[in-house]
Amino acid sequence: MRAFAFAVAYYAISIPHVLAAAVAALRPGRGAVRRVIARYARRMVWAMRVFAGIQLEVRGREHLPQGAFIIAAKHQSWGDGFLCYSQFEDLAFVTGDHLERFPLFKGILQKLGAIVVDSCGGPEARAALSAAAAKAREEGRKILIYPEGALAPVGARYRYRTGVYHMAQDFEMVVVPAATNLGLYWPQQKFAKHAGTAILEFLPPIPLGLDKAEFMARLEDAIETRTAELVAEATGQPVTPSRLEVPPHVLAREAKEAAATA
Repeated sequence: MRAFAFAVAYYAISIPHVLAAAVAALRPGRGAVRRVIARYARRMVWAMRVFAGIQLEVRGREHLPQGAFIIAAKHQSWGDGFLCYSQFEDLAFVTGDHLERFPLFKGILQKLGAIVVDSCGGPEARAALSAAAAKAREEGRKILIYPEGALAPVGARYRYRTGVYHMAQDFEMVVVPAATNLGLYWPQQKFAKHAGTAILEFLPPIPLGLDKAEFMARLEDAIETRTAELVAEATGQPVTPSRLEVPPHVLAREAKEAAATA
C-alpha cells in the first residue's frame, strides 16, 4: 500500500512539474526552470516522507565549501537525485543521455545546465563533460556526479570512473564525497518502498593535488566506508561492500574508448 500511494504521488507531482519546466525552459535565462526543478525536488522529498514513510536526515553540511565544488555521491536509489538536489538552490548534475529520450526532457536539461554525456562514453563524452563543467565552474555552481555510473544495490559497489578526477584537476574544484543509505528504503529503481530514516552525509573534501590513483582510492574508500557504516547503523548488521561486474553500458563505453584510441 505504501509503495502504491507513493507511485500515485510520484506521477501526480512529476507530470505537472515536467510540463511547467518545459514551459519555463522557453523563457530567457535559467532562473525560471531552475526554480521549478528545485521545487519539484523538494516536493518529491515531501512525498517520500508522507506517502512512503522515508524521512530524510542530512549530516555533514559543515564540510561544504563556499563557491563551486563537486559532490561525488554514492548511488543506490532512483531517489538519490531528489535528496541531493533538494539541499541546494542551484546544482548542476552529470547524467547520461538516456534522460533526453523522455518527452520534453532534452530542452529542460539544456536550459537547466545539466551536464549530459554520451552513455557509451568516448572522446566526445569527455569533451562534453569538460565544456559543461567549465561553464558550471564559471557560474560558481555545485556539480553532482555519481562516480560509479550506475545504481548499485545496498552492500555492493561498481568500479569508480575517473571522470570526477579529471573534472577536479582540470578546473581545480574541490570534491566532497557523499554517502547514503537510501537504498535500504527505496532500492535502486524498484517499486517497493520501506519506511525509515534515510541519511545523506557530506564527508570531508578530498584535497587537490593528489595523483589519480591516490585520489580515486581515497574517494572510493571515503564513500564506501561511510556508506557501509550508515547501512550498519540502520540495520544493526556489519556490511562489507562487494564488487559487482561492470554494468553493460559501461562495457560499451570502454569498448568505444578503446576503439577511438586504437
